Amino acid sequence: MDRDRDRSDGPSQRQLRVGEALRRALTEVLLDGHFRDPDLQGVSITVSEVRATPDLKHATAFVTTLGGGNVDTAIAALGRARAYIRGEIARRVDLRIAPEWHFRRDTAFEHADQIDRAFRDPKVAQDVSPPPPPKRKPRKK
Repeated sequence: MDRDRDRSDGPSQRQLRVGEALRRALTEVLLDGHFRDPDLQGVSITVSEVRATPDLKHATAFVTTLGGGNVDTAIAALGRARAYIRGEIARRVDLRIAPEWHFRRDTAFEHADQIDRAFRDPKVAQDVSPPPPPKRKPRKK
């Protein structure tokens, strides 16, 4: 393994593996729903991705609420419950250091919706759809 690797290459295999383990654990904690904060009561939160820093001391979770409503309120509530979440995940994932959590709004669904709307635009659709096949002339016998 090359230790002088350029950091712009993207996350390492270890970061990806730990990020997925943290995502699963965070999803379990959110499903358990043992939060005191009323802003997290009865709210369905989707965790699409967790990115870990190279030293695994920080983890950023990209979240959205089911239906997309009150995402900012849910993110603020998750920030307030950060210590509880950190403790619960430390019990579920075997890491030397439990990471500090940061929560960000997941914009991937909104971005996909914008792309979908663009493809449905008639001006774009005419450029994207394949041209009709050429008409064949009937053969003479």
